Amino acid sequence: MKGKTIWIKADKGDWEDHKDRITTGLESGANYVLVNAGEVEKVRELGDIKVAAFANDDRSGADVVVVGKGGEGDGTRPLSPDPIGSLDMSTAIRLKEKGLTVGAYVVIQNKAYEEFAAHIGKECDFLIIVGTDWKVIPLENLIAGLQDSNVKIIAGVRDADEAKLALETMEHGSDGVLLDTEDPNAIKSTVTVGESSGVEALELIAAKVTKVEPVGMGDRVCVDTCNMMTRGEGMLVGSQASGMFLVHSESEESPYVASRPFRVNAGAVHAYVKVGDKTRYLSELKSGDDVTIVDAQGNQRAGIVGRVKIERRPLMLVEAEVDGNIIKNILQNAETIKLVDTKGEPISIAELKPGDEILVNYEGGARHFGMKVEETIIEK
Repeated sequence: MKGKTIWIKADKGDWEDHKDRITTGLESGANYVLVNAGEVEKVRELGDIKVAAFANDDRSGADVVVVGKGGEGDGTRPLSPDPIGSLDMSTAIRLKEKGLTVGAYVVIQNKAYEEFAAHIGKECDFLIIVGTDWKVIPLENLIAGLQDSNVKIIAGVRDADEAKLALETMEHGSDGVLLDTEDPNAIKSTVTVGESSGVEALELIAAKVTKVEPVGMGDRVCVDTCNMMTRGEGMLVGSQASGMFLVHSESEESPYVASRPFRVNAGAVHAYVKVGDKTRYLSELKSGDDVTIVDAQGNQRAGIVGRVKIERRPLMLVEAEVDGNIIKNILQNAETIKLVDTKGEPISIAELKPGDEILVNYEGGARHFGMKVEETIIEK
């Protein structure tokens, strides 16, 4: 599960002028930084981030070579009447033929530049477009015109509000944004917008509890993440991939233990946990793995496993009915283990009883190596 990409523009002035901008981008979780060709290695010394560089040759060592600065793209050179014959176009094609990942940078000054962007975008991996006095229309046109091309559109923005608009234009939105600002708060907020953009909410529905009973001792998995969770958030876990229960994080205070908002006491070792569009067994998870954090509205965000603890504990079987089908989960039998009711409130399995309604994600169908497939399968 990935959101849209955030690029930080840092090419104006000398290195000291934009070093802070790059560092803030790194600390905030930006995906790319766009610099001048001579600064690629300096960026790499600051941290691990993809580096794009304005260059017209293959000597920069950048992950993405971007043409257009000092050329037709930014208006330094007059725009060629024939986009196919422009210098930026020929440079992009030449660099692509050398096996490089290529971006084109175009400042949309009028309709002619929009048409130029549409042409050069078909020859590049990334099309970076920056507006002057426009907001949405050229971006809409380029998204529509290049939807069948293998190019990612990156829209130039100045703050999180513009980023949100660009990332949601025509439902699909741009594939990312290029942020040009010195404001560290704008960088942080724009990265936050990018993380959630393009990630669809899951459908959570009510399931009626039909059985709650102890089943004896077994091994359960406690997932400690590198992320703080809040009330209503947890992970989707179930004994069947077709129906997964929203297991609440330990973000709530308890008379017995202090809150641990980074933790989900997820369930027995055999259970599935939803990770993006796939499922994994809880017993497979380890430090550094991705997990998906879900809230009571079905909103998803990425999490990182910090530690997994598998321990022998008393277990509780919970069964619930959805559309005439029974789904199951086995959780640790403890007051601190909670599901989520239809009001988005955590409910302890120590208090759970038949007739209660809880939130689940119900898909039906089957899974093969964690991927959804159309085949007949019976899970009891």
